[in-house]
Amino acid sequence: MMLRFALGSFGLMLTLAVPAMAQTRHNTDAPIDVASERIELQDRANRAILSGNVQIKQAEMTLAAARVTVTYTGQVSEGSPQVSRLDAAGGVTVNRPNQSARSQYAVYDLNRRVITMVGAVTLRQAGNTVSGGRLSIDLDTGRATIDGSGVRSGAGATPGQPGVQSSGGRVTGRFSVPKRNTQ
Repeated sequence: MMLRFALGSFGLMLTLAVPAMAQTRHNTDAPIDVASERIELQDRANRAILSGNVQIKQAEMTLAAARVTVTYTGQVSEGSPQVSRLDAAGGVTVNRPNQSARSQYAVYDLNRRVITMVGAVTLRQAGNTVSGGRLSIDLDTGRATIDGSGVRSGAGATPGQPGVQSSGGRVTGRFSVPKRNTQ
């Protein structure tokens, strides 16, 4: 099933900010194309729930997950609802030119133009890899920041709901080193 959503004009302490991993500005005003094996429209709640091999594309960025809840404002532009938020779960991947990220959960807040990914996050770009608990990608600036916070389960967590651990995590990474001329 394929749907297209139109966007309206929308205007932590981080332990690591990696300027070398910055990207160019993303076109957050571009339409969002979605495809999945199943879609459930909940018009009274202003949302659609997509499940089964969900693929979402906006401009040059793609998001894939097992399940995505699309929240929209209730306003319609050019025959499509205006999306305000995407909540993704289950093997989430976000791919942008020369950059890819993986996590358990992700939230794309279209009003703030920020993607937040949590739970076993890995960010890769140009031979560099950084892993941590939470990643924030500012789509206006292209800046990606990652910290050690993460998803917690078990003791201390609400049953059936992931929680955010405020400390105790670490950020790890491996960066490539350019070949040097030794003469």
